[in-house]
Amino acid sequence: MKKIILIGAGGHAKSCLDVILLGKKFKVLGFIDKKKNINLLDYKVLGDEKYLKSIEKKSLNLHISLGFIKSPLKRIKIFNKFKKLNFKFPVIVSPKSQVSKKSIILDGTIVHHFAVINFDAKIGYNNIINTSAIIEHGVKIGNNCHISTRAVINGDVEIKDNTFIGSGAVIREGIKVGKNCFIGMGQIVTSNLKDNSVLK
Repeated sequence: MKKIILIGAGGHAKSCLDVILLGKKFKVLGFIDKKKNINLLDYKVLGDEKYLKSIEKKSLNLHISLGFIKSPLKRIKIFNKFKKLNFKFPVIVSPKSQVSKKSIILDGTIVHHFAVINFDAKIGYNNIINTSAIIEHGVKIGNNCHISTRAVINGDVEIKDNTFIGSGAVIREGIKVGKNCFIGMGQIVTSNLKDNSVLK
């Protein structure tokens, strides 16, 4: 069984840990976090980021278990930093999700329980597809995005890098959402959004 370390031991990490344990593809060694006195289901914090620089990198997998609401910058920084150091960031998919074999999902992305990713969807690096999110046919999602719980991304939508889609938000088919956008909980998007748009 491959070994994996999770970076971040906060609330989102609990969901990530549950997905990984249920999948039974990785042995979790522990967490990386600045707070060292945290235990999650008896998994301990191994140290901060300096710990990773001191260990053998061959065949060691990492997952960024930090959430993203206000900003993806921490996740981006960690992903780029340790990718350059030759750590691996596998795609993690819950066995309780439904993912089309004709979809594409890139490194570092996690698909949580009961999410649906449909035919010809393309999802980039370092994304969170959270619990019960729906990604319909032909959707394109860039890198470093967070599609929150029960969000519905309808067919042929394009979402560019670093964008947050809140819980229960619905994006109409064919819409284009720019980079660095924030779409709040329950918002309904019926027209294209430029880069840096905010809907609350």
